Amino acid sequence: MDIELPDHWRGWRRHWYIVIFGADTPKGKRFDLYLLLAILVSVVALTLETVDSVVFGREALFWAVEWSLTILFTLEFIIRILCSPKPSKYMFSFFGLVDLLSIVPTYATLFFPGLHFLGMIRAFRLLRVFKLLKLGRFSNEFELILDALGGSRHKLIVFLSGVATVVLIVGTVMYIIEGGENGFTSIPRSMYWAIVTLTTVGYGDITPVTNLGQFMGAMVMMMGYGLIAVPTGIFSAELASLHSGREPKKSKHCKPCGEDRSSSSDFCHKCGEKI
Repeated sequence: MDIELPDHWRGWRRHWYIVIFGADTPKGKRFDLYLLLAILVSVVALTLETVDSVVFGREALFWAVEWSLTILFTLEFIIRILCSPKPSKYMFSFFGLVDLLSIVPTYATLFFPGLHFLGMIRAFRLLRVFKLLKLGRFSNEFELILDALGGSRHKLIVFLSGVATVVLIVGTVMYIIEGGENGFTSIPRSMYWAIVTLTTVGYGDITPVTNLGQFMGAMVMMMGYGLIAVPTGIFSAELASLHSGREPKKSKHCKPCGEDRSSSSDFCHKCGEKI
């Protein structure tokens, strides 16, 4: 595959550009494959590091794996910038920001221990598997979902604002009814109970004791079942509208005169025959 680059870009820049950005080249495919394996190892290591029985006695090993992969990803990020025809475009792209944010937490542990677990954002880098496996055709479906979210954002904002208002009011009422002796020690804590109950999660760490409070709780639970369907319906309606708008219109052919008409027409506008 011949990749077009500025004439003065020869040698190592051209070589690394083909390796890193040339997904259709043998070297590029191998690089993406090794990169995905390194990301998987990093994600698995971060996950296992939170398991005491696994990490006990192996702290040095996990430390070495984390820093080795971080340095490797740092070098990759620097090379991507140096060999990119438009470094700023890469740096401020989705993958550029993810690449940067995936290495920052480890360096931040030098000042704030424990932050390296935020390196789990590296999992987003696994999205490059779409490029490696030539699954780019799904990008249109991804864009359709994003368009649907964007188109319904105003309705969702209004809905969420209404839910927030209900939570505030219910939390205040429950604080007055139950009081601190029953666990509702403040309006914010009562609002927490309202959110948990409204979303039908129901942790049970705070529960109403009085009859009036239990009645209010039952009403909030029933309200929660109805609220779950609202944002789903808004998004589904917007998605269906966009999908129908993108579907190609079927055409009908008039046999007598050969005129093509859209599926919305039952008769040919040229000869009047039924299509």
